[in-house]
Amino acid sequence: MSSAKVHRLPVRSKRPSTLALDPPLSQRIALVSGASRGIGLEVSKQLAALGITVFMGMREPSKGDKALKAVRELGGDAFAVKLDVTKPRDVDAAIAQIEGKYGRLDILINNAGGYFDHTGKSADGDLTNIRGALDVNLLGAWSLTAAALPLMRRHGYGRVVNISSECAVHAMCGDKAPAYRISKAALNAYTQVIAKETQGSGILINAVCPGWTATDMGGAGGRPVAESAEGVVWAALVNEQEAGTGDFYRDRARIAW
Repeated sequence: MSSAKVHRLPVRSKRPSTLALDPPLSQRIALVSGASRGIGLEVSKQLAALGITVFMGMREPSKGDKALKAVRELGGDAFAVKLDVTKPRDVDAAIAQIEGKYGRLDILINNAGGYFDHTGKSADGDLTNIRGALDVNLLGAWSLTAAALPLMRRHGYGRVVNISSECAVHAMCGDKAPAYRISKAALNAYTQVIAKETQGSGILINAVCPGWTATDMGGAGGRPVAESAEGVVWAALVNEQEAGTGDFYRDRARIAW
């Protein structure tokens, strides 16, 4: 990864002591949802380059050979795992696979998302998009986090990164893609609530805005995916002296929403 300037964060009140020290990078196990392309794939690459073992969640892992190979070539082991975050069976099976193979999970990147619909209108009464957006962007992250937390608590360490969006920021609220905006604002609220519940456990849970990125969903004109992924990877590795929990970040800086 390219070196990025570290933004100094305000001093926060001291939290209860955690249960364990940060494990070595080579011992950390990560799960990235929506890892077959875009930001999820790039985050997987950057984690693997540090020697971290990465489980790449994909709805169709049989089509992910190219992505898997690209990650494995960068260092750490990588495995494709079937994962549609809207399906409880997939969620449970993915966590069970990680537990059976390694007995631990240190990093969860809730990246799977969608429903960025420019033509959608909140006043038209059609709830199809908002139901779909909430199911993937909010409830998918919710259920996967709930399934992952017992493995993190087992070792007193964990980092959960919920991929949110500046679309959820009050100052940038607009009339485009309402289902996406609302689901990401709800994801930020969930991040705050679950972070409070896990405070003092050694688990940090934060939301990250990667910014407008040149991906299939973001379209042309956004910044390079490698640049957007750096802030996500930072939150996945951050220690408790560098960041809080239940916060919203962009490029390592805490932002309001």
